[in-house]
Amino acid sequence: MTAAILLCAGGSTRFTGDQHKLLAPLRGRPLVAWALEHVSAAGFDEVIVVLGAVDLSKVLGTVVIVNNPEWASGQAHSLHVGIAAAEQRGHEVVVVGLGDQPFVPPSAWSAVANASSPIAVASFAGQRTPPVRLARGVWPLLPTGGDVGARELMLARPDLVIEIACDGDPLDIDTVEDLARWS
Repeated sequence: MTAAILLCAGGSTRFTGDQHKLLAPLRGRPLVAWALEHVSAAGFDEVIVVLGAVDLSKVLGTVVIVNNPEWASGQAHSLHVGIAAAEQRGHEVVVVGLGDQPFVPPSAWSAVANASSPIAVASFAGQRTPPVRLARGVWPLLPTGGDVGARELMLARPDLVIEIACDGDPLDIDTVEDLARWS
């Protein structure tokens, strides 16, 4: 069984708008709605959303929501919270992405999920970026602290990694200017 994990716990500290960036409108919908729509259309057994700094439950629909009360300690902790939920629910593989990447299409999520390597990372025009596939065997190797995801593990163990060329745009929206550029 394969679950998608959408990381949405951060505090959006670089975003200076009137609200949390994931709730900010992008083309008439909350920013996070785009990522959620794409991951939901990719055909995973479950979608797990890790929350923290802001309550997004009203815009998430039917997904598994897990809260990370220690969201401020960095992305590594949120990743472990999501993986723990996936493990409890019997998943063998997770594909991890970010709630602030609105233009990663379902095809990219699916292509990464269908890879056979323990770790697979999407590549958009040669740029490695989430989503990232992580098989159960590599979960204990992930960093346990800091504002990092699987990147450190991929650098340390390139023998476990394959790159999957994907269509779409890996842009992540971090600032009000980013949002304005793509609205």
